[in-house]
Amino acid sequence: MNSLEFSLVLVLFGAAAGFLGALTGLGGGVVITPVLTLLFGVDIRYAIGATLVSVIATSSGAASAFLKEGFSNIRIGMFLEIATTLGAITGAFLATRTPTSALGVILGLVLLYSAFLSTRPKPEVHADGPPDPLATRLKLDSTYPTPQGWQPYRVQHVKAGFGLMFGAGAMSGLLGIGSGALKVLAMDHAMRIPFKVSTSTSNFMIGVTAAASAGVYLHRGYIDPALAMPVMLGVSGGSLLGARHLSGANTGVLRIVFGVVVGVLAVEMIYNGLAGKI
Repeated sequence: MNSLEFSLVLVLFGAAAGFLGALTGLGGGVVITPVLTLLFGVDIRYAIGATLVSVIATSSGAASAFLKEGFSNIRIGMFLEIATTLGAITGAFLATRTPTSALGVILGLVLLYSAFLSTRPKPEVHADGPPDPLATRLKLDSTYPTPQGWQPYRVQHVKAGFGLMFGAGAMSGLLGIGSGALKVLAMDHAMRIPFKVSTSTSNFMIGVTAAASAGVYLHRGYIDPALAMPVMLGVSGGSLLGARHLSGANTGVLRIVFGVVVGVLAVEMIYNGLAGKI
């Protein structure tokens, strides 16, 4: 396979990952990093660098469409980005000092958790809980569009969500996956935000998180333009297409399919990490 063919394969692969990542809110990086490492034999740190660039593209491509449709909660995103940015810088700093085999095992474990989250059913509305004083003070409660009209929701447990977001940012900087799984955990489970709102807000946030850690990888020389650019182009197109199809998508089926794929990649990453093949 010559360089042109390899670039075209990366574009197609990135488009598929971006499409699914935008629809599920877990981010295309959950797939990109392990596939580049396992199938293409890319050093995991360079794979992480390419993934971080593509994650920025995912956020840029999907965020505009989500904002136009009214799903993203900008106030929540801007508030939680404080935690994710600090975590991302911390994670990126640790990644350059962690053995690649250990990074592979950690990534595999995070992927397993992502797969588990993908297959769990989620209620669509969480509007009945008591108001959170901090959410009220910051005006985080909002509405989102549904077939029945605009549905209000209340944001819960803001402090717990903020703490989980620091961990999500650290995982993003350490593994280059955008940490959509931990963001969805924080927003879906802790803060009780409806799934489509947490998905769109996660896509809005991951670009800022990735940009914070990408600077560290760039400084260390782990971002190769020949690898990062084709992946970024594919992910940009795929994420934009996925965002446009979110309102009518059968997210339950997509999450199961995505969970199975991510689960297989997770087992492979753990095995290769423990075997010292990464």
